[in-house]
Amino acid sequence: IERLEVRGAPLIGIMAAYGLALALKEKGDNSEAFEKALKRLESTRPTAVNLFFALNELRNVYNSKGASIDLYEALLNKAKDIHQMDEEFCRKIGRNGLNIFEKKSKVLTHCNTGKLATGGDGTAFSVIKTGFENDLVEFVYADETRPLLQGSRLTAFELSKSGIPFALQTDSSAAELMKQNKVDLVITGADRIALNGDSANKIGTYTLAILCNFHNIPFYIAAPSTTIDRDMASGSEIILEYRDKKEVLTLNGHKFISEEYDAFTPAFDVTPSHLIKGIITEEGVFTFPYNFIR
Repeated sequence: IERLEVRGAPLIGIMAAYGLALALKEKGDNSEAFEKALKRLESTRPTAVNLFFALNELRNVYNSKGASIDLYEALLNKAKDIHQMDEEFCRKIGRNGLNIFEKKSKVLTHCNTGKLATGGDGTAFSVIKTGFENDLVEFVYADETRPLLQGSRLTAFELSKSGIPFALQTDSSAAELMKQNKVDLVITGADRIALNGDSANKIGTYTLAILCNFHNIPFYIAAPSTTIDRDMASGSEIILEYRDKKEVLTLNGHKFISEEYDAFTPAFDVTPSHLIKGIITEEGVFTFPYNFIR
């Protein structure tokens, strides 16, 4: 998780749940070792709320253990439940997302939100794929998503495998695409959503929302309800993860400038809720002003 070999908020939560179950299997029923493993997993990616949701679910199972229970099996089954729940949520997000299309559309997306980031077909990607299957998506522009190129490496692969026409673009090309009327809507995922709708997602998402506002293009977020932080009133409380500067000073691991340079390295930014036309979850499409329930 920490090395980003597993990434995407829903998938981080799923893998952390399996990881905690395996930690108990390796260490045995020792409350101190269990809590240490849980805290270590919590520390890997501070912005992704699904991580904390999943680990808390397993903590509840551990704390309610009975004398006759096979604790490893109980934790493993809970991890499987979380996995299966996310798979179903992805399907529902895709279906609910059909409601955002007013015509056959050219869609821009950012980072990666498909099978490689979730337990199912994805969040924003599920909306795109379901839209394409229902003749509502004509073409997709995929941001390369610097510095780690999740769009180029992952989203392009998933679009290609799904048979969806697409083009890669540099992140900084979005404004020109919009000016040329080549984008009908933008949809991204989210790693944490506050009760007022403020949404943290991959760095560059906030930029897209501002551009959409300027060009009068609808901007949508797609995420499961487990991404909504019920204890967070607004985005000002969201802790943003900062990555090693080497991720900016190298390209796919290759040096091309001096490593002595400094770099600004937030992994996420927060998009204010008033810039988000709709948040698509498995429960439906919510619109501004958002007032999610604690």
